[in-house]
Amino acid sequence: MPQITLAFSVALVVLGVGAWFAAGQSSITAMIPAFFGLPLGVAGMLALREGWRKHAMHSAAAIALLGAFGSLGRALPGLDLSDPLRLATVVQLVMGVSLIVFLVLCVCSFIEARKLQRAAA
Repeated sequence: MPQITLAFSVALVVLGVGAWFAAGQSSITAMIPAFFGLPLGVAGMLALREGWRKHAMHSAAAIALLGAFGSLGRALPGLDLSDPLRLATVVQLVMGVSLIVFLVLCVCSFIEARKLQRAAA
């Protein structure tokens, strides 16, 4: 799971930097996905160490939950299908959906780890 966390981290940083360039480097808020990707990456790096894995992955899940709520909370009310989608709305939707997918993967991983722990006991 740490490698998956690092992959999602890189994807969010690329999304944020790409959005910033697409917005003409005029708005720092276009980098918000990168601002969530960086701490997610730190959690992923910490999770590579066996002793830190549990806490780091729970931290990564918390970061993802905050990011998903924040991005979807801003994107969904702003959806107006009669108008063309704005870049900000698209980026928020991509970030939110990506983080929801990551959260589902985290929960599945947590459940599997619990099953393995019980089987070993």
